[in-house]
Amino acid sequence: MPNIKIFSGSSHPDLSQKIADRLGLELGKVVTKKFSNQETCVEIGESVRGEDVYIVQSGCGEINDNLMELLIMINACKIASASRVTAVIPCFPYARQDKKDKGFFDIPVDNLYAEPAVLKWIKENINEWKNCTIVSPDAGGAKRLTSIADRLNVDFALIHKERKKANEVDRMVLVGDVKDRVAILVDDMADTCGTVCHAADKLVSAGATKVYAILTHGIFSGPAISRINNANFEAVVVTNTIPQEDKIKHCNKIQYVAVRTHECV
Repeated sequence: MPNIKIFSGSSHPDLSQKIADRLGLELGKVVTKKFSNQETCVEIGESVRGEDVYIVQSGCGEINDNLMELLIMINACKIASASRVTAVIPCFPYARQDKKDKGFFDIPVDNLYAEPAVLKWIKENINEWKNCTIVSPDAGGAKRLTSIADRLNVDFALIHKERKKANEVDRMVLVGDVKDRVAILVDDMADTCGTVCHAADKLVSAGATKVYAILTHGIFSGPAISRINNANFEAVVVTNTIPQEDKIKHCNKIQYVAVRTHECV
């Protein structure tokens, strides 16, 4: 049985360290730098021969650079005769374009779900959760929506949206009832947050007493923070698949669930 070694890419070292701490392991020694022509260089600072190697690199920040860094780290470990190399990618880059299904690779992929952390947060932080409605901001999240609603034994609703173009919603129609209920919006990611903030307004106008948003990946680009600050949210909850410390400084509505232990911060 090979020993486990964990290496961190440069995208989210804090999460990598927390994973290693949870497992009682030390992070492996690795140095990443760039040559003068901006090519990425990675040096693995210890032997991985015959080892079971895990590389943690999230799809955030400088996404293209971080993706290339991950590929170079994988190659470096394979060349150094690692027994097995597994990439742990908390936030999958290019997932919005479904590239993971279009020939980027043909190796086994396990999709990890944040649902247990979501359920725990709801039960521990929303006193009225038994009188809530789980809401998906689009029809594409129906499977995720019904799974959470079934686990909580509560009602669900969804919002049908029509877009003029990417990141711009033209019209929203609520399908379901949220009157005199807590509404909990659930989605897999939030980028510029135009859709989810518009959805919050729709739910309030439909009679929801409070609105929460639980979003697996908080990308929060462009005007996202300003929009959240001005929206009708009690809280916007994300996982720590992407670093959020800077965003939290500018928006006290943002909270995160630590995916490593399901603890809330």
